Amino acid sequence: MRIYQLVKGDQAPQIQAVLTRDDDGSVINFSGGSCALKFRAKDTTTVLFTLAGAGDFSAGTVVFSFTGSQLDIAEGYYQGEIEITHPSGNVETIFEILEFYLRADF
Repeated sequence: MRIYQLVKGDQAPQIQAVLTRDDDGSVINFSGGSCALKFRAKDTTTVLFTLAGAGDFSAGTVVFSFTGSQLDIAEGYYQGEIEITHPSGNVETIFEILEFYLRADF
């Protein structure tokens, strides 16, 4: 399992993902839809914020950008969940939970 590393107070880090199907490895084409990353403290249920994704959705590529004061939170472990909304309005949640560690700045 990969742990994405972030620094408290940063305003420009980005996470990029290529969303694929587990069964055959093909990319998930959700062109015309949207994608979001829900961010919470590890093992809690309260979503702290949601990042809108941008990218080439036809190729399953999405980038999530942290901005403003989103990372002005306590040092520790966090989790992220990616959710796709297809053009039809149907929602598809990526099963794998992303793991993050936020460290204090110098």
